Amino acid sequence: MTMLGNITDSAQVRYSLQAEPHVKLGEGKAFDMKEARQAAEDFEAFFITTTLESMFDGVAPNSVTGGGSAEKIFRSMLFNEYGKLMAKSGTIGVSDQVMSSILAMQEMSSQGYVTAK
Repeated sequence: MTMLGNITDSAQVRYSLQAEPHVKLGEGKAFDMKEARQAAEDFEAFFITTTLESMFDGVAPNSVTGGGSAEKIFRSMLFNEYGKLMAKSGTIGVSDQVMSSILAMQEMSSQGYVTAK
């Protein structure tokens, strides 16, 4: 499971993306390109899910399906799956930008330029 797999709050995302104090990025663990790609894709899925939820926040449930709390839960799960599928297709491009940032931070870290404050 990746670092962003179970995060549902944007404050949690900001906190989880911060490096630990006084630790060089990547120290103690070899850089794994596959893991970095998965983290970027998970971030994009989270971003898309959050965007979809905010877009449909004011939309009332369909009267045909009955609405209620069960539909709210289902809608949230549906948006989560939409986010994963859209991120996997790569059409939005957020994961590419995140991956570029991860690679840049890794390059700077390997050259000794980046340390957490």
